[in-house]
Amino acid sequence: TTTLFAALDVASGEVFTQCKPRHRHQEFLSFLRHLDAAVPHDLDIHLICDNYATHKHPKVKAWLAKRPRYHMHFTPTYASWLNQVERWFGLITQQAIRRGSFRNVRDLVRRIDEYVSHYNTHNRPFVWTATADSILAKLERLCKVINGTAH
Repeated sequence: TTTLFAALDVASGEVFTQCKPRHRHQEFLSFLRHLDAAVPHDLDIHLICDNYATHKHPKVKAWLAKRPRYHMHFTPTYASWLNQVERWFGLITQQAIRRGSFRNVRDLVRRIDEYVSHYNTHNRPFVWTATADSILAKLERLCKVINGTAH
């Protein structure tokens, strides 16, 4: 198996990826260094992450603290749909991975890399079809359920 780290440029639709054998803070830091080299240094980087412990590890926090252009944002629990890269993960799963037959991890990673390369030559930004008000209303309902205040 492999861990696919991905960052989506929401303005262009371009995806930056890196496959790693594990999903620990060391691999996440490697991905951040990869991203840091790929994104022009005059641009800020907003990372929208889930609440996985890897993203909050002290070494990750220390690395980010030395780089003020990075801004971490965490999705609420059960609200990964707020992160547009999750839509892209759905696409790659549906179009390249699901029902695939891979002899080994190297074949899987090769297929992922091929998909990303093709995707980035035809990339377009995702467009929200819901209004901001409907998204905020859904988020409010979700927060009430999570916090136990919904009846």
